[in-house]
Amino acid sequence: MLRVDIAGVSLTLLPQRAAFLPDSATLLVADVHVGKAASFRGLGVPVPSGTTAQTLDRLSQALQATAARRLVVLGDFLHSARSRGADTLAALAQWREDHAALPITLLRGNHDQRAGDPPASLGIEVCDGPLACGPWLLAHEPQPHETAYVLAGHVHPGVVMGGRGFDRVRLPCFHFGVRVGVLPAFGAFTGTHVLPREPGDRVFAIADDAVHEVPQRQHVDFAR
Repeated sequence: MLRVDIAGVSLTLLPQRAAFLPDSATLLVADVHVGKAASFRGLGVPVPSGTTAQTLDRLSQALQATAARRLVVLGDFLHSARSRGADTLAALAQWREDHAALPITLLRGNHDQRAGDPPASLGIEVCDGPLACGPWLLAHEPQPHETAYVLAGHVHPGVVMGGRGFDRVRLPCFHFGVRVGVLPAFGAFTGTHVLPREPGDRVFAIADDAVHEVPQRQHVDFAR
């Protein structure tokens, strides 16, 4: 875990691709995309199995590491309507039973609009953002706000880091701009999108089960 100050406020970045707000004991995750692989397989696309279990295990690890008292999902909890298969819903029900006392809030994202809200039996509060949380404004899409710093998801940020020669590696990252911070996609079966790095932006890559700040000299704005 790495504790950083963003917009004058402290938050903790986790290698599990989550952020923790210590003042409110709130864990934030974005773009969980539960059931994405199952959705692809339903369309006949051969993709790996077991990604829902990986995602839920990672979420349990993040909750345990922070002792969070609340979970907020910044959009895209279920990937699509095809994600509502029996196995996926059973895994979600078991995970929720293991964390029955945890308040969970979902801010609807673009995939949630198509997938529909999670089953009511999961006990997840669902609303449209943005949502105020202490000094932060939580949202799905990373749009700046006039009065508060925004923490969002949606774009699955990644960073391409350059080494010697033409060595390149692409990693999921947290990308904090002057007015908006973007969390990495939490789901195990999600890609990344490299954002341009503007002056004053801070980027934190996730690698080797740790979070590392990326100096400007190691940051590449394009993939090779």
